[in-house]
Amino acid sequence: MQGFRDRTQVEDVVALISRGIPRLGVEPVELRETAGRVLGEEIRAEAPVPSFDRAAMDGYALRGHETVSATAQSPVLFRCVGEARPGQLSNLTVGPGETIQITTGSAIPKGADTVVRVESTQRDGPTVRVFQATTVGRHVGRIGEDIEAGTVVLSAGRVLRPQDLGVLSAVGAGTVAVVQRPQVAVIVTGDELVTAGHIPADYQIADMNSGMLAALIVRDGGLPRVVGPLPDDRDRIRAEIAEAASWADVVLVSGGTSTGPEDHVPGIVAELGELAVHGIALRPAGPTGLGFIGGAAVVLLPGNPVSCLCAYDFFAGPIVRLQGGRPRNWPYRPRALPLARPLDSLAGRVDYVRVTIDQGRVEPLAASGASILSSTTRADGFVIVPADLNGYPANALVTVWFYDLFPGSDSDDLIRGTG
Repeated sequence: MQGFRDRTQVEDVVALISRGIPRLGVEPVELRETAGRVLGEEIRAEAPVPSFDRAAMDGYALRGHETVSATAQSPVLFRCVGEARPGQLSNLTVGPGETIQITTGSAIPKGADTVVRVESTQRDGPTVRVFQATTVGRHVGRIGEDIEAGTVVLSAGRVLRPQDLGVLSAVGAGTVAVVQRPQVAVIVTGDELVTAGHIPADYQIADMNSGMLAALIVRDGGLPRVVGPLPDDRDRIRAEIAEAASWADVVLVSGGTSTGPEDHVPGIVAELGELAVHGIALRPAGPTGLGFIGGAAVVLLPGNPVSCLCAYDFFAGPIVRLQGGRPRNWPYRPRALPLARPLDSLAGRVDYVRVTIDQGRVEPLAASGASILSSTTRADGFVIVPADLNGYPANALVTVWFYDLFPGSDSDDLIRGTG
């Protein structure tokens, strides 16, 4: 049994992931099922939206210049010659002194160029009194006012929001090409583990990692499938990893990744494919590894829950996001705040420190053990101490990465401790 003689720097592993992880292909999906998916190709409008001049208000369509003298005391009189309704084509033409009753979304009839709001009118039989001057073109939605023909409506790589689906519908998209969601196998190992819903007995330990990892994968746009917990049987673990690598885009193995007698995973990955990295200068996730089996990326995650969370966020999460066409950047909200007291670290490694915020100041949590997962639920977020520092003095401004989600944070900045 021996430890890690050499550890790869975090920034080198991140660079390897950035260079070596391709985006997956695209697939057609029905429009209504695309919210939250990543658009696989740009969408251009083939026709203008709207495709006809239409009323933007309920009221009366007429010639705007004829209302110029209208006031509450001296209304202008018009003769109503018909009505226009949405989805119907009116064959009527508005002449001098004439108007047509119109509802929002209806096509503007020939001869009319303005809609007077119904609130500014009074009708008595065919006679319509207009009490307010309305400028030419008022309350009319013009052809292409919303979207001009040929416009790029949405760009490839966009995570589709609910309102985007409305725009896609407006330009006639019934199905949409979106990036495939990564299929992610989560293999959990350990003789001591019991599944969720069971209270550990004797010397057992609850499987805390599979549920956490599955939720993180969903957050990052992947489709998780959990295997295990598996016993520390090398042949069984080897068979499950080989099987997972045959269908999954990413294989995450939790536990059995270090250098102990029951840590079979590194050797299995090297045997089945390539173990590119094993041992990283990162606390508390030093026993992390990265490899490849066929077309699947394999991430070796430590069994200790905090280490597992840390390793996922640094390495596995970016892989899932890159494969799914999302930015590699971390989905956490950064904010610069002062330290309440010194934060000590060890130069030469990146340090992941859980913190709370008290009256606008950063308090490192006393519990630093890699197995104390509850420290991450008590914490408001975490601070990254880069490898070239021994920590920070009291009152230093540090970047806190809050556990609540906020897309757009750059993992390169995390490594450097900036934001």
